[in-house]
Amino acid sequence: MQFSAIQRILGILLMVFSVTMLPPLLVSIWYDDGAYSAFLIAFIIILMVGAVSWIMVSDQRRELRLRDGFMVVVMFWTVLGISGSLPFTLAVDPHMSLTDAVFESISGLTTTGSTVIMGLDELPPSILFYRQQLQWLGGMGIIVLAVAVLPMLGIGGMQLYRAETPGPMKDSKLTPRITETAKALWYIYLGLTIACTLAYWAAGMSLFDAIGHAFSTIAIGGFSTHDASIGFFDSTLIEMIAVVFLLLSGVNFALHFIAISRRNPKVYLVDSEFRFYLAVLLFVAIVVTVVLYTTGTYSDLGEAFTKGLFQAVSIGTTAGFTTADYSLWPGFVAIVLLFTSFIGGCAGSTGGGIKVIRFLLLIKQGLREITRLIHPSAQIPIRVGQKTITPRVVEAVWGFFALYVASFTFMYLALALTGLDLMTSFSAVAASINNLGPGLASVGTNYAGLNDPAKWILCFAMLLGRLEIFTLLVLLTPAYWRK
Repeated sequence: MQFSAIQRILGILLMVFSVTMLPPLLVSIWYDDGAYSAFLIAFIIILMVGAVSWIMVSDQRRELRLRDGFMVVVMFWTVLGISGSLPFTLAVDPHMSLTDAVFESISGLTTTGSTVIMGLDELPPSILFYRQQLQWLGGMGIIVLAVAVLPMLGIGGMQLYRAETPGPMKDSKLTPRITETAKALWYIYLGLTIACTLAYWAAGMSLFDAIGHAFSTIAIGGFSTHDASIGFFDSTLIEMIAVVFLLLSGVNFALHFIAISRRNPKVYLVDSEFRFYLAVLLFVAIVVTVVLYTTGTYSDLGEAFTKGLFQAVSIGTTAGFTTADYSLWPGFVAIVLLFTSFIGGCAGSTGGGIKVIRFLLLIKQGLREITRLIHPSAQIPIRVGQKTITPRVVEAVWGFFALYVASFTFMYLALALTGLDLMTSFSAVAASINNLGPGLASVGTNYAGLNDPAKWILCFAMLLGRLEIFTLLVLLTPAYWRK
């Protein structure tokens, strides 16, 4: 393990991250909300820690090895998540404990959207802006991680990445160099953010709310500047704008890149993952609409459809925006929506969950095993689009699923051990590991009522889900630390 090389990179990351304290600092000065000192002190502390960490090993120029890469990726979210908690602990309103501040920060950076803050409408504008900015920065980090970094480390690497982008991508990278790849993805991410901001603003949001909600929409985060979330605006137009941009953000960003570079929207239609992604969300939206209407939850069919569509897309993509407390809807609907979040968005998107391509491969593998029972000697390949999936990729997907279920079960039991009821424990772990946000029962609206041990367990769950299970768990194995 080359700790000096890792320390050097983390020092640089911290110095860069310190700059993100400046926009909310300027917002605080603009609105004169009294929170500027929290961001100024946080900026100085993070910058100094980063600078000292870098200076100590600045002369070390060793190349990173594979196992160093795993550590850097995990530390990226862990260290920045802890650093990002500083403004919350230093601010007077809200003045948060260390546990709550770290929970809020990690929830933002991992784009989970779970919150322990109540009374958002009364918070200083700079704190609200900072929460939204955390999600936006985390969303960009996820895209670069999933499309540019993880393939280099071999984590569900190019062999899985090729399977996740059938059709136009095949075996080629987006661009020859990782820096060019990151830059191309950044432009797409920024373009979607600007378009979403303008759409929200034109639909009636204030510019402040439009920017904040665009940040969390494109990042598929779910943080809002209001306690009532998107429901605060009581606007069908705003809800449908959110649906459109959530759908776009839940798509593999590599697919966006190919479609834009080729100027050919048909690229989307030939992608099996994209078609399955839309089919799942449409099916869930129809089911939810029918149940909401037939049970009398909404007497108007049009209203039942808009509420059902919005909630299906928001929960299905793991954004977690709400227009109503869906945990109070008929139990069947609440469970269906929560289970949809397990599928999540497409690979290479800002969405959470297991990812659409993995579910698609699991289904195809299950169907193949059934066919093998009937025809034991048959050679039945698994195909996604026109591409035959290698056994190594299928094994990786099954390995991921097994670790996912095992991790989920362990954290579910751990939460129950802290004294939470079973429904709260189940939905809290599901919402955290899927990076969804709102759960059911006691965590239907916020997580403020949970005990501290439960919050730390859920912080681990958020990181585990965001880092695609393998990346974090590999650090916990004895083999990783052996020379």
